[in-house]
This record gives sequence, C-alpha cells and structure tokens, in this order.
Amino acid sequence: MSMEKYLFTSKLPPKTGLNSGAGAQSTRRRDMRSKLEFSPVSWDKYFTGKNDVLINGSSFRTYTLGDSGPAIVLLHGGGYSALSWSLLSAKLAELVECQFLALDLRGHGNTSTPSDDDLSIETLANDVVEVINAVYDESTPIILTGHSLGGSIAVHAGHHPNLKSLIGLVVIDVVEGTALSALSSMQSILRGRPQCFNSVEEAIRWSVQSGQLKNIDSARVSMPGQIKNLNTNKLATEEIQMDTPEEVEESKIRVPLAGVESISEEEESQFKVPGTLHGKYGWRIDLRATEIFWPAWFQGLSKLFLSCEAQKLLLLASLDRLDTDLTVAQMQGKFEIHAFEQSRGRCGHAIHEDIPDAVAEVLATYLVRNMFAKRKHDFPSVMPCC
Repeated sequence: MSMEKYLFTSKLPPKTGLNSGAGAQSTRRRDMRSKLEFSPVSWDKYFTGKNDVLINGSSFRTYTLGDSGPAIVLLHGGGYSALSWSLLSAKLAELVECQFLALDLRGHGNTSTPSDDDLSIETLANDVVEVINAVYDESTPIILTGHSLGGSIAVHAGHHPNLKSLIGLVVIDVVEGTALSALSSMQSILRGRPQCFNSVEEAIRWSVQSGQLKNIDSARVSMPGQIKNLNTNKLATEEIQMDTPEEVEESKIRVPLAGVESISEEEESQFKVPGTLHGKYGWRIDLRATEIFWPAWFQGLSKLFLSCEAQKLLLLASLDRLDTDLTVAQMQGKFEIHAFEQSRGRCGHAIHEDIPDAVAEVLATYLVRNMFAKRKHDFPSVMPCC
C-alpha cells in the first residue's frame, strides 16, 4: 500500500542536559512558529459547500465546489480525507468549467456508517456509486479521480453497473505491481508513526516535517481531516471555526517556512512514540487494523484499469513506479500518462497536495483536449506521455 511510503519512520532521541532557560526560550519559539505556520485552516477557504449525504443509515460527508460542467468526483487515499483535494479543486476551478464532489470514504473523515470496519473494495466502490447517484442525475457527466486507495476505488466504481454516465477516469500514483510489493513493509511503517499529538498544530507540523506532505498550505487544511479528538471522538475539523471573509483574505498571505525541512532533535522529541496513550488527538482510522483488505485493494488493478471504457489518465510522481503491464499498454496508446519527473524533491506520494498547480494544469489539459470541459482562462497545455 504505497500511500504511506513517505511516512517518517525514524525517531531521534531527546537531548539531555539542556539549560532550563534555553529550553523555555526554545519552547516559546516553537509555540510561536506553530501558531504562525502550522495553524489549521477551515474547509470553506477552498470549497463552497459541505453536505452529509444520507444513504441506508449511513452519512457520507461531501465537500462541493462549482455548479456547472462535468462532475469531478474526488476519492482520497487510505488514511486521508476529502480535504486532501482542497488546493487542487480550487486551482482547477479557476482553469476550466467544472464542478467538484470530494467524498470522505467509509471509515474516514466525517463519514459515519453502521459498519465502518467493512473496507472491502466492493463496499467502498458501491458507496461511491450510491453517493454519486444520490447527488447527480444520469445526465451529469462523471469523471472519477482517485489517489492511491482512492484510485483503486475509482477503477472498481468505473465498472459498477449502476454508474451510467462515466466519461473519464483519473488515477493518481497507484500501480498494481508497486502497490502490492510495498504491502510487506506497511505494518512497520505504520507502527513507526506517532500515534497521538498534543495539538492539531503539532500534527500539521509532523505531516510536513516527516515528509508525508511537502506543501504546508495543503497540510493546514487536510491534516485536521485525518485526526480526531480522543476525548470527544470528533474530527479535528469540527473544532475549526469557519473563516470570516477578512480571515480568508488574511490567510492568503503565505507564511515563510524557514527550516521546515530540518528537524531538530529537540523538536522531534516532542512527538509521542508509537503506542503512547497520552495526547489529545489520534488518528481517525487505524490503518494497521485494515491489513486484511490490503491485497484485494490492488490485485487485478491494472487489468481493470485498462478495460475501463472511459478516457483514462494515470498520474505518477515518477515513471519508476510504472509496472510492466502498464508500460506495455502505455506504449500501445491505451491510456494517457503524465509523470512529474521534473518535480522530484518537491512532491511525494500525495502529488495533488504537494504540487496542486502543476497537477491542475495537467488535468485541465486532459479535460479540454477530450472536450469534457470548457476552458475559463489560458493555461499552459501539458502533453501526455512526458
């Protein structure tokens, strides 16, 4: 399961013998930096609507933007939430005429079902199709877009008999061969993560400094969707007040990220070691407990992807991740592909979060070239297979 490939796994020991005065001063600096750089941002800076879609006793949280053009249905990866699509949605909406539906999957975010632990690929794909049919009528063109696990769900949903209006399928950084080979190391990677945090700001800081995300703007809005308050059992997003118009404008001022890629031993020692029971916030979903589903999430994915009749686009952080079956199919022109080789070092597994502007231009080109959506503004057209 490659969605966790970039998680920080090593823990540095705390420094000893620190001068108490220096330690207090360092703590004040750290607290000030957290407030400035790592404060959470509300969903309404990027989306215009937040709705709970009720289906057979289940409540699926969705975020929406736009009301015309094709519907781009966005499916996040394992452990993430719908808010991971915030920056990409806002940017793509500036380029082409389309509407967005970002969905919290079963067991994730603010979605609640009677069986949150049923994360079989069939159940997840069926959830997506039911939400789509509840929100849109059959005349609305649908473009399924998924990252990692969400990409696999998109592929399976693309073959669902009750999805009638699929025209496009976009899969982001998941390939059957590399995903399956990564499963053997997933448990050790997940055990290496902090299991709890003292604050939302600390969780955001960890996500960037660990390498899970490389874009602080995205981390500030998406990370709260991945953790919950252990005392109230509510998602951290519920504790963030909606921004006033003045606050939205103020939040557009980018805060410099001085030294964010360099983790001092003292700062790293603040994170809770795996298994620690103390801390106010923990993960919304325990991915370690989902291991039984991992192989089925990705087995047969390449064949299903290639057999989908919709216009297909595969986005990869690097061509190194392309397996043999897809390499041959790509050479035969069976789907479009774009690898962000030129962005190495600036993006990891969560491409759409790390470099949303670049991904938006690729998607806008795909949408306009296939006549799925109308162009709003000029933007650099990006050729496939690069």
